[in-house]
This record gives sequence, structure tokens and C-alpha cells, in this order.
Amino acid sequence: MTQNGPPDDTDPTYNRRSVLTGAGAIAVGGLIGSSGVASATPGRDPGPKDDELIVGISPSVSDVAGAARAAVPGDAEVVHANESIHYAVVSFPSEAPDSARETVIDAITRSSAVEYAEPNATVQSLLEPNDPYYDSQHAPQQIDCETAWEITRGSEDVVISVVDQGIQYDHPALEGVVDDRIGRDFVDGDGDPYPLRGSDHGTHVGGIAASGTDDGRGHAGISDCSLLSARALDDDGVGSLSDIADAIQWSADEGADVINLSLGVDGSYDTLSSACEYAADRDVLLVGAAGNSGSGSVFSPASEDTVVAVSALEADDDLASFSNTGPAIELAAPGSRLVSSVTGDGYGRMSGTSMAAPVVSGVAGLVLSAYPDLSREELRDHLRATAVDVGLDDDEQGYGRVDAGAAVTTDPFGDGGGDVNEEESTGECGDETVSASASGWLDGSGWWGESDRYSYSLYTADPCSITISLEGPDGGDFDLYVTTDGSEPTRWSHDASAAGSGPTASISRTLEGDETFGLQVHANGGSGEYTLRVDESGR
Repeated sequence: MTQNGPPDDTDPTYNRRSVLTGAGAIAVGGLIGSSGVASATPGRDPGPKDDELIVGISPSVSDVAGAARAAVPGDAEVVHANESIHYAVVSFPSEAPDSARETVIDAITRSSAVEYAEPNATVQSLLEPNDPYYDSQHAPQQIDCETAWEITRGSEDVVISVVDQGIQYDHPALEGVVDDRIGRDFVDGDGDPYPLRGSDHGTHVGGIAASGTDDGRGHAGISDCSLLSARALDDDGVGSLSDIADAIQWSADEGADVINLSLGVDGSYDTLSSACEYAADRDVLLVGAAGNSGSGSVFSPASEDTVVAVSALEADDDLASFSNTGPAIELAAPGSRLVSSVTGDGYGRMSGTSMAAPVVSGVAGLVLSAYPDLSREELRDHLRATAVDVGLDDDEQGYGRVDAGAAVTTDPFGDGGGDVNEEESTGECGDETVSASASGWLDGSGWWGESDRYSYSLYTADPCSITISLEGPDGGDFDLYVTTDGSEPTRWSHDASAAGSGPTASISRTLEGDETFGLQVHANGGSGEYTLRVDESGR
């Protein structure tokens, strides 16, 4: 395939939803909230950050940056803090010897507020370069996407976040599936994750997981689900541990259903573990590339218990020679000579476990589109149960090669309750129910207090009622404010409120139209963790 000209300078309008709708019993499935990622120090270099240390702070400590500053000897500078997964980044002079760095780590970890300290390691994309162009695909056929596509090509309500090098979001093959929010750039610290021309990894990975299928142009992605781009790798395909962790946390907070991690680092790091656990706790399925060194050790974050580790196969289901293996491998997928989008509106062929992981992410998106009530663990178990044994060792294929046809056509509930093609309704309010939730931490002890804001769009086919409830910490004074037009509520401008009732609040409404709700949680007094829950009923 030949590469087309560069993208034009127009600002395309994306006809995708601007907020994530609720999703069955998924814990975070309709609430888009503020991020707990603090702003980095201005002028902090993008990409690898070898002269920094990450300090993990106990969850019981409310001021992460302050605790890190108190624990670090001397005048070391805290350049970044993540309040959600409780770590701070401390700069360290590049000319300092390794012995001095080890001494500082020992001193830091003596503090009772510190759980760990580790280098801000460099994470890299897991691409095995190959010929740049190819005129046919085999991955969708190899995993029987045609059967799955007879039922669903993927719902825009299912979001796959790609933590990578950035996605060319105006690519002809991708612009129809890119979420309205597009994404965030953690390398440059702004809201535009657009990659440079030639930085193809993220665009290729995203195009495998999702792109316009049967649209008469380009290639066919595994699904037509929504793509969210979290740019955490620089133009060379490398990035810092802290940027990857922030991107994972942000993706979870933005309501992603699946997070694709086609990147890795040899070894185990507490910061990555914390970020992956944060996302898993919010019912997000994480999918990771095993690594391309051909070794028997799976790279992190794929090696984490919370992540589905994916090995790479050839077109004939043989193990790719470059693929890492090991006990952590959970699924195998095509990863050799896959065709997908590249920057500059073109198409190319790439190989690597980086390509195998988004095949699994795309299949996960298809399954969630067909069965939106699946929890993260139910989805993970279903992908395992419907995988195909291709005759490889368990350390090479895990449960087997992912199979889209079997995954979508097999009822994961086992009792007929999840049939895709059958919908029964009594016509009564409550026949269809959706719940979504989010949690956060607010300090209301100051004179003004603190607020978090969220959005929620209706999910059921025929919505009839909604209850929004808030449960704050004992002894706290937390308020709830709601708008019904999607605008940002304030304490003075809102359509409904539940204030002055202590740590709990609840608002119920009869639904009369296609409302989009703006929500604000405000702490007037006390501090601590709260849970915001939405229960929607339909007919």
C-alpha cells in the first residue's frame, strides 16, 4: 500500500459522544470526573526522566507532595505529584553517583509516610519493525471477526483507551471512531495527543483495536468502538514510568472500558502496579504486550496480576520468534505483519506483541458491545473461556488464541440472560437498570471547601427514572448539585440539590427526555473519601 499525503489543517468535527454513558454493573461506567493528576513543573523535559525518583506515599496521607518533600533529605525538588495513586516525583542531580542515589532512597524509605522509592524508569513501545507496507490483512480472519461482526461491529459507547505514542485522530480510517474528547498528552502536558509524522506506533496500535469497518476505505479494525488517546510515549517510542502511570489513571477516570498497553519495561515497579490496580478497581480491563525479546519473562505492566498479558502469533498460529513467554501469558493473538493505519493518512505493516495486544483489546470491545453488563472479571473470564487452543505450551499461549466469533456468540451468563438478539420488556419502569459509580477524596476543612465535577449521559433504551446518591465520610458535610442540560453545576446555578444534610445526599427524578446530567460533589466540612452513584431505570 502506498502512503497518502499529510493530513490537512482542518479541524474535523467528530460525531461521537462527548461523555461516556452508563454501563450495566460496571463500577465506573458513566461518570467522567476531574483528574487527580497534579500539574508537572513547567519546563520539565518530556520523555524519559532518568534523573528522577518516584516516591510512593501511604494512602492515609492527604498531602502527597508535602509528605514527599518532608521525607527527602536536602533541598530536592518535588516536580510532580499524583494524588489518585499516591506518588510524587523528586528530581535528582544527573551528576550524582549511583551510591548517592541509593543513600537517598534508603533515607526516603525510613519515613513512615513512604511506602516505596524507585527510579522513574524508562518504558518503551514493544514494536518489532518490519516491511512498511502490505496489501492484505489476516488478523480479523484468523480470529473469526466475520462471525462476530454479524452480531456487532462494536458500540461507540464502549471506550478503548490507547496509552501510547498518540493517535493521528484525523486519519481517514480513524476519525469516525475517535471519541469526542480525543485524549490527553502526558509527554507535553497538554490536551492534544497528536503524534509527529513518522511516529506511527500509537496510530497503528489504535487502528488495530478500532477503525471504520466495511466503510469502503483503508483497513478493517477489530472493532468500531470509541478510541481515546493517552499520549505517554515520545517520538522515539519511549516514556517515563510516571507518565505511563498518570495516563493509566487518567484513562480510568475518564471512563475507559479497556486500556491497551502496547509498551513495557523489564522488571517490576510499584508505581505501575499501583496505577494498574487503580484502573482495575474501577472495573477497567487492562491488556498488555508481553515483550519482544524472545525471552521467558513477561515485561511489566503485562506481568501484573491486573493485566491480561498477550503473546504474539504468526499467521499460521505458530508463536512469533520475537514474542516473550512465561507463566504470566494469558492469551495469544496475531502479532506478525499486521496492517493498520500510520501517520500521514497512510497504512503500513508492523509486527510485535504491540500489535497482538490491541487485537485482544478490540475483541474485548466487541464482547462488551454485545454484553454491556459484563464486569471486568466476567469479561476477562469470558475471553479465557472462549479462546482457542492452537497447540502451544501454556507459557506461550495461556488459555489460547483469542477468538472473536466464539467470544461474541457464546452467552457469557450461561442462563440466556445475556442473549444479544433477545430483549424482553414488561413495559414497567425498572425493567432495564444501569448503575455507575465513581469515588474521590475531598477536603472541606478550608474556608471554601473543595469540589469534584462529573457528567452522566443516559444509557437505557427507554429511560424513565434516575437516582443520584452521595455517601461521604462520617462526620463530613458533603453537598450534591445537579444540572439536567449537561452544563457544569455550581452552588448557585443548578437544577436540583441536596445540601446541608451531612455526609449523605440523594436526588431522584422522573426522566422525560434525553437529559445529560452535570454533577458536582462539594465538601463543606470534614474531609475524606466519597462515593457518587447513579442508578438509572428504563422500560
